[in-house]
Amino acid sequence: MIIEMLVTGVFQENCYLVGCEDSKEAMVVDPGDDPADVLKAIERLDLKANLIVITHEHMDHIGAITPVREATKAQLAMHPLAYERSAEQIRVSQAWLGRELPSVAEPDIYLEDGQELRVGNLRFRALHCPGHTPGHMVYFGEGVLFSGDVLFNLSIGRFDLPGGDGRQLLKSIQEKVLTLPEETIVYPGHGPQTTIGDEKKNNPFLRDPQVYLGIDPE
Repeated sequence: MIIEMLVTGVFQENCYLVGCEDSKEAMVVDPGDDPADVLKAIERLDLKANLIVITHEHMDHIGAITPVREATKAQLAMHPLAYERSAEQIRVSQAWLGRELPSVAEPDIYLEDGQELRVGNLRFRALHCPGHTPGHMVYFGEGVLFSGDVLFNLSIGRFDLPGGDGRQLLKSIQEKVLTLPEETIVYPGHGPQTTIGDEKKNNPFLRDPQVYLGIDPE
């Protein structure tokens, strides 16, 4: 499996290229910005991007969808709530970024919890993990997890933005993420990679959410 991380835009968002070494088919996870860099990396790695998957609709994760989609002819997959809420992110992007992001056309695939995605010989499952946003998805397979803004190295996603829910986020992490094998490598939407085992052992927000977040998980 080929995995390349590209740090994009002013928010330093992690976009990932995930390729099958046999078929050279690839998926692009969260093309947030800098579409020319994303396309150059696809070409450099001699990959054919057939699929674009989105963890959630925040502007730093969707800014390059349209140019990458148009250049590669890849199918776009995202949760219906993420697509529904993406229009508001496009609307406010001018104020946040000083430029308006290109609008996102309707996805080719509306994702459901547990849905399988194929990239050549690679298999991933889309898991619905609301809390950071209502339609947040993570992608697990081949020993890795693309966690978007649900789980970070020694941190978790924020839940103070519209649609956020801290208790729901913790529930998603506990039930959908921490149940994965401890050796699973986590590739987050920002910052360095980690593992499920390391986060279970060392992440203070998960070990004692009442102290660090003021939330009683149940």
